[in-house]
Parts: sequence; C-alpha cells; structure tokens
Amino acid sequence: MQNSFVELNGRERAKALLDEGTFREILGPLDKIQSPHLEPQGIVPQSDDGIILALGEIHKQKVLIISMEGAFQGGGIGEVSGAKISGALELALEENKRGNKLYPVMIFDTGGVRLQEANYGLLSISEVATQIVALRKYVSVIGLIPGRVGAFGGMSITAELFTTLIATKKARLGLNGPEVIEQEAGVMEFDASDKALIWNTIGANQRFQTGLIDEMVEDTTDAVVEAIDTALKAPAKPAKTEQIDFYLTLLNTLDPTEAWTPERYREFYTQIQPVQQPVPLAKEGAADMSDSRGYRWFSRLTDIAHPISDVPSVLAADVDKHGQLCRYIAIVPNASNRFPRVRNGEVGMLEGWTVAQIIRDAIRQDEKKETKRPIIAIIDVPSQAYGYKEEMVGISLALAASADAYATARLEGHPVIGVIVGNAISGGFLAHGLQSNRLIALDDSKVNIQAMSKASAARITKRTIAELEEATKKVPAMAYDVRSYSTLGALYQMLSGIHADDPQSSDVAIVEKTVSEAIESTKGAPRDLSFRLQTKEAMAGGRTATRGVRDALLEQW
Repeated sequence: MQNSFVELNGRERAKALLDEGTFREILGPLDKIQSPHLEPQGIVPQSDDGIILALGEIHKQKVLIISMEGAFQGGGIGEVSGAKISGALELALEENKRGNKLYPVMIFDTGGVRLQEANYGLLSISEVATQIVALRKYVSVIGLIPGRVGAFGGMSITAELFTTLIATKKARLGLNGPEVIEQEAGVMEFDASDKALIWNTIGANQRFQTGLIDEMVEDTTDAVVEAIDTALKAPAKPAKTEQIDFYLTLLNTLDPTEAWTPERYREFYTQIQPVQQPVPLAKEGAADMSDSRGYRWFSRLTDIAHPISDVPSVLAADVDKHGQLCRYIAIVPNASNRFPRVRNGEVGMLEGWTVAQIIRDAIRQDEKKETKRPIIAIIDVPSQAYGYKEEMVGISLALAASADAYATARLEGHPVIGVIVGNAISGGFLAHGLQSNRLIALDDSKVNIQAMSKASAARITKRTIAELEEATKKVPAMAYDVRSYSTLGALYQMLSGIHADDPQSSDVAIVEKTVSEAIESTKGAPRDLSFRLQTKEAMAGGRTATRGVRDALLEQW
C-alpha cells in the first residue's frame, strides 16, 4: 500500500512521524547495547534490543518517540528494551516537571513480556506503567497500535493507561492471544483457528466501538500523524481506567452463562447506564469461604475470622496496626464466581475493577490528610483470567485499572506494600502487587513468580519443558522460584522460616513487623519504583543491564 504506515519497520515508523530534519535517535544500533540474557540461550541478540528511541517534533511540538520492532522477538519486552522505555519516560517526566513540554508517543508492536527474560519483562512493564501514570499529570501521553503484531500481554495493560490510544484498522489489542487462551483453557473456550472470530473480538474496529481504543485511522502516515497531532492538542480528559462505576455496572448486568457474540456485546455496551457501586469491605463470616494462602493470610493479618465480602473474590479491610490505619487487599478463589475462568483465584475483570474501586476509595478518603494510609496487597494470584468473554469485554483495561490505582496511590503518598505469600504470576501480578513501593516474599517452595505457566511458555518459545527448565539455570529471570527471583533485586525482604500454609501467631508477628519496617522505609523516599534498582541484589548484578541503559540514556539525552 502506498504510504502505508503498518508496512514500515520500527525505525521507519519513528522517522515517518517526525517533522523532516528533527529525528535524533538515542541509544541506537551503533551503541550496541543489547540484551545479555539471549546469547546464553542460543538466541542472537539485536543491537537496539528491538526498541527505537527518538527525540524530535510533530508539527513543531517536541515529542519522544518510542517504537517497538515487532520483527525482533515478537516485540517482546526484556530487561534492556524495558529499561530503554522506562528510562526514556523517566527523563521525559523530568523535562515536564521542569516546565519543558515533551510529549511521549509510543508505537506498540508487541506480544508483551519476552519469555526468555520473563521476570525482567514483568518488572520492566510495571516500571513503564508507573511512568505513564506520572506523566499524565503533565501532558497527554499518546499510544499508537499500527498492526502486524498488535499489543498483547502486559503491554496491552500498559496501552490502556495512555491518555489517547490510536489504532489503524489492521491493529489487534488483547491481554491474552487466542493461542494462549486455547492452550490454557481449551479450544472450546477460544478456537485460535477461527480468524474471523479473532478479528471480530480483538480487532481495532470492535475495540474502538467498545471503548478500548480512542481513535481509529486509515493506514497512511498522514492520517496517523494528523490523529497524533489532534490528540496532543486535545484538552485533558479522565483516563479510561477511572470508569469504575461504568464497568462494575456492566459486569453486574452481563450474564456470563449466556452466549455472547462480539456483535451482541457491542450493542450491550452502548446501553450501559453507570450506577454508583458500594465499596465492598470484608466482614466476619460463619465459615471459611476459601482455602487459599491468600485467604488465610488476609484473615490472620486483619484478625477477621472467616472473612467474607459482597464481592467474594476480593477481600479488603481497614485495620489499625499500632495506631496506623492500613488497608489490606487480597484476591482469593471463589468456587461460585459468576465468571468461571477466575474460580481458582485468577485476576479477572470483576477483580481488577473492584481492586481499583477499593484503592481509589482510600485515595479519596485520605486526599486532604497529611499522612496517607498504607495499602497492603496480599499476593497469591495464579494468573490473569484466560477466557473468551474476558477478552471480549476487555480484561486488559480491568487489570490496567487496578495497576493504575495502585500506582496513583503510591504517587499520592500512600505506602504500597506487597506481601507475596503464594503465586505471583503474569498479568495477575502486574495488576495486584508489582506497583508496590516495597515487595516482601516468603521464602517457600510454593511461592512462584513468573510471566506464564510452564506449558504455555514452552510452547511459545518452542522448547520442551525440560529445555525451559535448563534455560533457567543460565537466566534466573526465567525461573519460577522465589530464591531466583530475589537475585533480581526487586524484593525488600525475603522471610525464611515462616509457616506459609498455616501461619502461626509468631509468623504473623514477623510479617507484621517487616511490613511496618517497609512502611517506615518509604518515608521521605522517592514515590517511584527506583528502590528496586538500588537494593544490594540489584547492585550486585540483578539489574546491571538496566542501570547501564539508564546511565547511557542520561549521557545522550
């Protein structure tokens, strides 16, 4: 196609957006800053790690272009590529704080986390997300999904955080690709060979008509540039992630037992009239309604026996700890959940929006208070939900709403402390935990932290599970165990000797003391996520590449 924007590669796209003569690339291929984690796995790295950064102008407005090269590792985000994005956004944030307007424009072409660097990808995506949330207070942040790969995985969550999200008709947007849903939930849940169903469910036209994409344009460079220019000049507007009452009303109205087509959902979406929803806080019940670690630890830490809630899969409570009011939040299994794909404690649409509601309620209550209450996330999430209806409605936006709320709370001065007592997997962890100022984890064999189940990761990376496990010996970020994770530097503390399955009073006391110390450590400290780059493990090698990228960015900026 003549003048097609989609057909350009990542670098050509960045150049095509900018006024002639204004393109200046930062950390380009000649700088040869590449991932150190690929060659040990027999994968040839790329000298820009698939991310193109450029400063320039669009119609004389200064912009930072971040363009993903989908042809390299599916546009997957690893340590170096993630550090290039988050580091550049941080510098853009500093420019705007100084009064120098600089608009970030991100071109998505990504499957999400690069599974060969799994936990580095998750960490990086959470760090990108917090920069987007912080930048929105100063300037419009523009996202663009041209086509080819699209925007999937954790980066679909990131995309929903943008002020304006633009796409061509060839774009796709979804948290879970159809192949992954089929792998995790079976062909009856989503037939990955049904191309028409895929496009009708996650294609740009459907996403535009159901509020997940803000603007849809023709596949020409001129049309894309004009759409970006219009978005840059548009007045400020609330983020999509703040539509809490709308989506809670929608989810309470939607009957998941019925058959839903994309066409039916499109009509249903237009008929929703939002009703203010009550904030569900936990209370004492007659008997335990769940048997998960997250449920037991929530009960022990809040002193609520047999906790129940009007939204049974989300427990929240305000508890006074030594004169300090704290809000505890846990996502737990509910065997009777209306949405079958989340009955084992996965983070689904209702969970994402409810957590966002609970956090923003605390933000509103404390808005005028000098001391903001700490928010304690008890983390035991096996993954996000893998389901057709979840993709149809937009689980990426639900999880973005939760991540946005956590990030906003932290940036507003609420200490956010994550306590990993069980699984912390994939999008579930991005939505519930990874925006924490401080992360605490139990040193226990059942604590697993990763980007995807082993079966799906093996299939997507075209390895056997045995080959996948062998690769983890060379790249700790690919491992599932908490001790490997601790070497990356993201943890504030790892607690040994705790009875994780059946916590005793002494175990609870140790965790409470550590949480209290973590809260204290945030006082006077930066409200961003930089702490995880400065731990002794991060300094000793856990985030060496990240720190190197950030230093190089600062030199070239």
